[in-house]
Amino acid sequence: MEENKTFAEKYDTSYKTYSMELAGRTLSVDIGRVGKQANGCAFMHYGDTTLLCTATASDKPREGVDFFPLSVDYEEKFYAVGKIPGGFKKREGKASDHAILTSRVIDRPMRPLFPKDYRNDVTLNCMVMSVDPECAPEIVAMLGASIATSISDIPFDGPCAATQIGMIDGKLIINPTVDQNDNSDLNLTVASTRDKVIMIEAI
Repeated sequence: MEENKTFAEKYDTSYKTYSMELAGRTLSVDIGRVGKQANGCAFMHYGDTTLLCTATASDKPREGVDFFPLSVDYEEKFYAVGKIPGGFKKREGKASDHAILTSRVIDRPMRPLFPKDYRNDVTLNCMVMSVDPECAPEIVAMLGASIATSISDIPFDGPCAATQIGMIDGKLIINPTVDQNDNSDLNLTVASTRDKVIMIEAI
């Protein structure tokens, strides 16, 4: 009976796509397209910026810990901007300072939204697949991590959203581009749920 099934019947290739306009650019997310072994997976697109965001959790709580073992990995790769490492070092090294800071900014607003007594290991992974200079991947990663966790079976009092705000010539700019960020007098990141603001970070 199994042998008579078509490819589509054996492997469900259907997925759902949701999209909206955000700061003049299209933000879309594919659900069920990839990462089906993860607890939750969101394939994010913002302009030509693409990220794969997954949320996974262990089946049982970790024994002997009195904290929530959450880890966030924001992965930057040279191929995302069309570069391949050359010369003596042909492999990419450890995470950059920017990647570590981005991981912390994702962790900070999401951690309080998990149950206080939750002790299962949870890993949020945001892998940058391609980068559009007009659309910052950091904000897409924050949104994708929240969506992936919200649609999973992991207990999470979300979703939460994040926005970057810049200022040029006294005018506020929502989700500025890379060039606008370089000339901006303000680098503000705001994360919130539907009901309240949960993180403000400014430089």
